[in-house]
Amino acid sequence: MRLFQTLLLSLCWMSISFAQNPLLPEYFQFEPDLSYNEAIPSPNAFLGYELGEKFTLYAHTIAYFDELDEASDRITVGSYGETYEGRPLIYAVITSASNQAKIEEIRKNNLALADASPQELSSLIDNQPVVVSFSYNIHGNEASGTEAAMQVAYRLAAAQDQATEDLLDDLVFVMFPCINPDGRDRYTYWYTSMQRSLPATSTAELDHHAPWPNGRTNHYWFDLNRDWIWGVHPESRGHTKIYQDWMPQLHTDYHEMGYNSNYFTMPGTTPRNKLLPDRYEALSDTIGKANIAAFNSNKINYFTREAFDFFYPGYGSSYPSVMGAIGMLVEQGGIGGGTAIETNDGNILTLRQRVFDHYLTSLATLRKAVERKLVFMRYTYEALQPKNSKSKTKAYILPANDKDYLVDVLKMLERQQVEVQQAKSDFTITDARSFKDNKAQRKTFEAGTYVVSTDQTRHLFINSILGRNLAIEDSVMYDMATWSAALAYNLESYYTEQNINAELEEIKTVTMPQKGLMNVENPYAYVIDWNQRYAPQALSMLWKKGYNVRSALKEFGSEDQLFSRGSLTILVGRNRDKMEQLEADMMEIAENAGVVIQAMATGRMDIGIDLASNSNRPIKQPKVALLVEPPFNTYTCGQLYFLFDQETKLPVDRIRASMLLQTAIPKLGSRYGYVDLNDYDVLILAGGGNNLKNLFPKEQLAALEKWVKSGGTIVATESAASFFSQANWKGSNAKMLEMKKDSSETAKYLPFEDRRDYYGKKNIPGSALLSHIDVTHPLGFGMKKEAYTLKFGNGAFEPSPNLQTAGYYHKDQDNLLVAGYASEENLTHLAGNTFAAMQEVGQGKVVYLLDNTQYRMFWLGTARMMQNAVMLVPGM
Repeated sequence: MRLFQTLLLSLCWMSISFAQNPLLPEYFQFEPDLSYNEAIPSPNAFLGYELGEKFTLYAHTIAYFDELDEASDRITVGSYGETYEGRPLIYAVITSASNQAKIEEIRKNNLALADASPQELSSLIDNQPVVVSFSYNIHGNEASGTEAAMQVAYRLAAAQDQATEDLLDDLVFVMFPCINPDGRDRYTYWYTSMQRSLPATSTAELDHHAPWPNGRTNHYWFDLNRDWIWGVHPESRGHTKIYQDWMPQLHTDYHEMGYNSNYFTMPGTTPRNKLLPDRYEALSDTIGKANIAAFNSNKINYFTREAFDFFYPGYGSSYPSVMGAIGMLVEQGGIGGGTAIETNDGNILTLRQRVFDHYLTSLATLRKAVERKLVFMRYTYEALQPKNSKSKTKAYILPANDKDYLVDVLKMLERQQVEVQQAKSDFTITDARSFKDNKAQRKTFEAGTYVVSTDQTRHLFINSILGRNLAIEDSVMYDMATWSAALAYNLESYYTEQNINAELEEIKTVTMPQKGLMNVENPYAYVIDWNQRYAPQALSMLWKKGYNVRSALKEFGSEDQLFSRGSLTILVGRNRDKMEQLEADMMEIAENAGVVIQAMATGRMDIGIDLASNSNRPIKQPKVALLVEPPFNTYTCGQLYFLFDQETKLPVDRIRASMLLQTAIPKLGSRYGYVDLNDYDVLILAGGGNNLKNLFPKEQLAALEKWVKSGGTIVATESAASFFSQANWKGSNAKMLEMKKDSSETAKYLPFEDRRDYYGKKNIPGSALLSHIDVTHPLGFGMKKEAYTLKFGNGAFEPSPNLQTAGYYHKDQDNLLVAGYASEENLTHLAGNTFAAMQEVGQGKVVYLLDNTQYRMFWLGTARMMQNAVMLVPGM
């Protein structure tokens, strides 16, 4: 009776609340007729408000999941690390109490499915629950996901009906309530501070326009939904570790899009990863139709098939697919919608509805997964069998001649539980196909070469990530066209369609490159080869400790050890004030930066310049400014921020573009201080395109040129590089090449519905182009003579005697495109033309980098150019 009274009062209160609150439309209630365990608090009871009335702070979400863990025997909450800002990263495992009692046995049995024999398979899956995982709120301002996760967790933990108990007996549900807590709280705190007491439904209202950089990204302004493979960030390394521990049969990634869009559910559009099993599409549609049935019953608007490809395998919807699961995406209209907004058809979209819609698809997917659990489990089993691979590749071969960047790839494979072997002796392959030109050749590989066989359960992942190029059925895509790890890290790499007959042993842990101080008595100098991956970080540490450092314009050394251009020299005689601590500091820097530092007994070199040569230039730490805010690219700014803050340890001031506009040049005061460009040596500009005309009108541009002439360095990347060409700046020697206008009969009479695809195919959507680097130029120091640049668009500079070309696209258009897509017209346009250059202006420089050199911090083969531009070029 007491329980009945409690439920009755709760329902009465709820109906009053919904009737009086415009944020809580009465038709978006979470199954109020169900019976719930009163000992387990609902989100409403715990938080003190109905979901949808406001956004929940992440700390309160954590507290609620801890409460569920304590109150229910169906849910266990675990941790997988913390964010850059110190927020805990959690996941929840939800299943029946009886399954919880043997959860480790279930987990191990689930992993054993991949290696089961056909005879063992039936017995295993008959007695095993299906494993499903969901990831919510990977984009911080797509905040309805975490709100829905709380209600879904409560529903499964507290509902007392037989259907729920039966569901949980056949289900292990691994839930990630919020993948991006830092971005979520950035958005939530801002929105809460702006929220009115009356719902703000006007699209012009302030609370629908969050400031730059918004909450989509993590602390370093990265899109975490592109990082599932690479694990650049702790959020990604953590949740993929849990994913690997469980290897679900289904995974859904929960998102939001613009508030004028209706709900998207599977299936998506082309292009698709053609290596996936043929049944993938139909089985994903099975889940999509289950969601549709729930929407039809509740009169929720939705669409399918018209958007969202799953070609790039680094999304939360595509990564599971290359791990043998059915990976899926759902997208709720809502970004920028706050708690309520009027859409373009006059509807009031509430946060409550957004939460409700995600709640519906969550439960519909779980029910369908259990209903067809044997089908989904058999699919995963078949997908993981290497005999079912659609690729002919037997192995990928990675020579151990670039241990710095190779380590990144090996560690990535280790995190993804890919088996990597190493040759114990030399071996020969008769059809070794180089990633550079894709031509088969007979080649002998030395002992120590790494081999990744595709004869293992991760074959789908291996072929998708290590493959030179995936077949593309449609060149108009949502993301990039290539991500081949060997190309991204500029590694020598091969693949073969033959079995490798060699003595191989599995590597258990990745061996890090050599580091330390190579000492001699009474050293004359210390030298750090600039070819080393973390030499720039070592330089930052030297500057921080106050050392006088030189960088070599030419090679030097001996036949036994030749140091590359750019190599750092610390002359003892120029650092006499640090004599007592020199050796200890060198040992500390070598250890912490991960480099080899060579002590030299003499300054006289057998080959090249001597250590105190005038060609060994003193370089001082530059004061660096990175302009942020519109019009600059959030992602590129974040990548540069990460490159220098995390990878290089060099202080870079992030300056608001609006402050530069307020204060101009020279300095003008403002209430909160001022920005004087004369206080900086280097100014980095990340994109911005034609909008830079507003930031740098005529007077500002003239003042900027004056600053450069007096010794400043502009580093302009992507569209900022094209802005500082002759078209906008008279002092520039960089001329952008223009594409010929399309005047064909096809273009003249192009049907409206074909325009997007027609012009989309004229764009380069992130493809790998073979390029040549001038390693004698300071921009090319520490690099190989050939590199793979990642190309978006078709911009290029015309080579000129008055422009110092440091990087240009391969001259033969037939061999220019290595992976991805580019039309013949674009390849002809780009072949032999410049993408990286420098121009001296008075005492200063302008550096042009048309292509992103550190894209998402996994395309790192060209990242040294940016480090050189900021750290070496100003002093050269």
